[in-house]
Amino acid sequence: MSLRVSGLDGKVTLSLPTGARLRSAEAFLSEKADWVRGHLAVQPRAVTPVLGGVVPVEGRDLPIRAVAPPRRRAHLCDGSVRINPALPVPPQVAGLLKTAARARLAAACDHYAGQIGRPYGTLSLRDTRSRWGSCSSAGRLMFSWRLIMAPPEVLDYVAAHEVAHLVEMNHSADFWAVVARICPDYARRRRWLRDHGAVLHSIRFQP
Repeated sequence: MSLRVSGLDGKVTLSLPTGARLRSAEAFLSEKADWVRGHLAVQPRAVTPVLGGVVPVEGRDLPIRAVAPPRRRAHLCDGSVRINPALPVPPQVAGLLKTAARARLAAACDHYAGQIGRPYGTLSLRDTRSRWGSCSSAGRLMFSWRLIMAPPEVLDYVAAHEVAHLVEMNHSADFWAVVARICPDYARRRRWLRDHGAVLHSIRFQP
């Protein structure tokens, strides 16, 4: 039996061998209760965007304000996120972030793909929990749109990382040499994501 607490969303997973009894699993979990509580205690508190609150955009906490007269789409204006106060806040903010993420990631991927001389296929966005990006053998790139909440250099690192897979479909020394060539300061940016990524996932845009 094994226990895992996700560093991204605090989800607790108990894995059992085939044939294990539920009573044994409950006893195992009870024995590890303090260990689970300790890990959950250090998880970032879940936050939902609200009017008058803030949301990180490219590494900066921007205030969420009502726009007058109301507009259909949320937009950025004067260092703030402007929304229609008559509509639910989280979906409006999420839509704005997704649009901004697609534009920034496409520009970053175009830049790094040009540096290595390898074109990529499609670019898609998801709200993934286990990874920030991926590259398929067909050159299809996928990214978490939550990267737009991180500092720009962090988003750029993830773009460089996935584009580097167009050359090396692995995490060998040769792969990291490609990453270092197109993104020399990648280690610091990667460390930021490891240390602060859970905060980006703590922001809830759905009930």
